[in-house]
Amino acid sequence: MMEKDLGYRKVQFTGRGSYIISLPKEWAKEVGIERGSEIAFKVQENSTLLLIPRKIVEEEKEAHKPQLKEYWIHIQPEDSAESVCRKIISLYVVNAGIIHVRFKNRESVAKFRNAINGLVKETLLGAEIIDETSNEVTIQVLVDHPEFPVEKAVRRMAILALSANQAAVSALGDGNLDKIREVAESKNDVGRLNLYVIRQLKFGLERNLFKELGFRTPKEFLGYRIVANDIKSIANNAMVIARNVKTFGKMVEDQTLFLKEAIDEEAYSQILDFNSQAQQLFDESLKAMFKRDYEHADKIISEAKSLADRENDLVTVISSKKLDPNVSAIFSSILDNSRRILEYSRDIAEVTLNRTIEEVSTNRLQTESRR
Repeated sequence: MMEKDLGYRKVQFTGRGSYIISLPKEWAKEVGIERGSEIAFKVQENSTLLLIPRKIVEEEKEAHKPQLKEYWIHIQPEDSAESVCRKIISLYVVNAGIIHVRFKNRESVAKFRNAINGLVKETLLGAEIIDETSNEVTIQVLVDHPEFPVEKAVRRMAILALSANQAAVSALGDGNLDKIREVAESKNDVGRLNLYVIRQLKFGLERNLFKELGFRTPKEFLGYRIVANDIKSIANNAMVIARNVKTFGKMVEDQTLFLKEAIDEEAYSQILDFNSQAQQLFDESLKAMFKRDYEHADKIISEAKSLADRENDLVTVISSKKLDPNVSAIFSSILDNSRRILEYSRDIAEVTLNRTIEEVSTNRLQTESRR
C-alpha cells in the first residue's frame, strides 16, 4: 500500500486526564477496524507514534515466523561415526530444525546409534531424538532463542570455563584428581554452549534479528563470536593443564617419579596469584562488555598490559629454582594459560570499545554542543 497523507487531527482532552484523537474513517474501514478492535501503539526512536491494528501485527508475526529447516543425511556403511557426527554438528550450527539421518540397512543403524545418541545428549544443546525406525534416526532441535538468549549463554560459558581453569590449577597443589573429571565436564559443557551460540548468531544474522538478540547493530554478531571462541579456548587450555596434572599425579602414585621435596610453595603461590588476577580481569572484561562500558574496557586494556609484564618475573623465579622438570613444565603451562587469559581479556575489551565508540563519541559531541 502506498503512503497516504491523511492530514492533521486535533487532540481532545477529557476531564479524567486522557487525551483523545479520532482515527481517519477511510483508514479504519480499509484495515477492518470495528468497535472493540485493538490497536498496538509503538513509540519510535524519533518519538513519533506508530499505530498498528492487532490483526496486522498477528499476520506479520505469522508471515515472519521461522519455518523449521529440514535436512536429510544419507549414510553409507563404510562411513565413520566421526564423519556422521561432524555432518550432524554442521547442520545444527546452520540452524537445522529437523535432521533425518538415513541408513542403508538395520545393521548401519546399530553401528552408529551409540555415537549419535551420545552426540545429541552430550554436545547438541536443545536437541532430542524424536523418532527412530529400522533405517532412520530423526533429530529435532527444540531450543528457541527467546528462552535462552546469547548473552546468558556466553555468561554461562565464562563461569564454566573459569571454574575449569581454577580446578585444573588447584589440583596440582591439593592432589585432588577428582577435579580432573570436573574440568572435563565443564569443558564439554562449554563446547555445547559454544555450538549453541554459533547457531543463534547465524540464526540472527540470516534474519537480521540483531535487536531481538539484544544487539544494537549487526556488527555485534562478530564481536560475540570472538568472545565465545576465547572462552572456549580457556576451557580447552584448562583441560591440557588437567591432563598434565593427572599424568604427574599418576607417576608419583605409581612411584615412577620420586620427588625430593614437595612442590615449591613460594613459586606455586605466586603462580596461583597471577592466575587469579588474570581470571578477575577476564571477568571484569565481560562485565564491561555486557554493560557497554567504554571507560571500563579502556582501563582493562591498560591493566592487562601491566599484568602481562609479571609473567617474565615469574619465569625468572621458576628458572632460578631447582625444580623437577615435570613440575616446571606444569608451572609453565599454567603461566602460559594465565597469559592467554589476559590476552582474551584484552580482546574482549577491544570488542567493547569497537561496539561502543560511536555511542561515546555521539554523547560527547552532544555534551559539548550544549556548553
